[in-house]
Amino acid sequence: MSLGRYLDDQTDDEIIAAVVGGNQQAFRALVVRYQNVVARTVIGMLGPGDDADEAGQLTFLKLYQGLSSFRGEAALSTFITKIAMNTSLDLIRKRERDRARFGASIRDIDDQEMVDGPGMSAAMEGIELNDLVTRALSQLSPPYRAVTMLRLVQGLSTKEVSELLGVSEGTVHSRLSRARDQLRKILAPEVGEHYG
Repeated sequence: MSLGRYLDDQTDDEIIAAVVGGNQQAFRALVVRYQNVVARTVIGMLGPGDDADEAGQLTFLKLYQGLSSFRGEAALSTFITKIAMNTSLDLIRKRERDRARFGASIRDIDDQEMVDGPGMSAAMEGIELNDLVTRALSQLSPPYRAVTMLRLVQGLSTKEVSELLGVSEGTVHSRLSRARDQLRKILAPEVGEHYG
């Protein structure tokens, strides 16, 4: 059976049964089907780069290892998103431990390289609004970033975000409101400077 058949003809439950039965091609079909969901989550939480790549790979590894325990109580996309979110949060915590251990933040190092690097003015002229938003999101604390990514970027409902993060819907609303306020403050000088 071809990969295309799994993508076109099989439900998630049928593919999961095949994976649990040992069919590697069926798992590849799940990866193809859900790679964009995972990418949006990990890049949104970690920014593009090696950490996001690592989180994406770990997400699919954890999915493969945990698929036999998946009971279908939530949609598979929700299950995968939760794995991707938790994996991203683990890597954020690792980053914070590394920063504390080495005494300098990665952000400070990156900013210094930009200032010292050649073509600084050309780089500043080429900044896209998307890049500004990505950098602004990276400045939010993990709880605010998680809610923003899930609710605004991925378009999950408040209830789905609540279930994924294990917090009340009121907490989701509160965190989202605070995140929006912080994003406005972070983006106001940048947007005004580059697009005003």
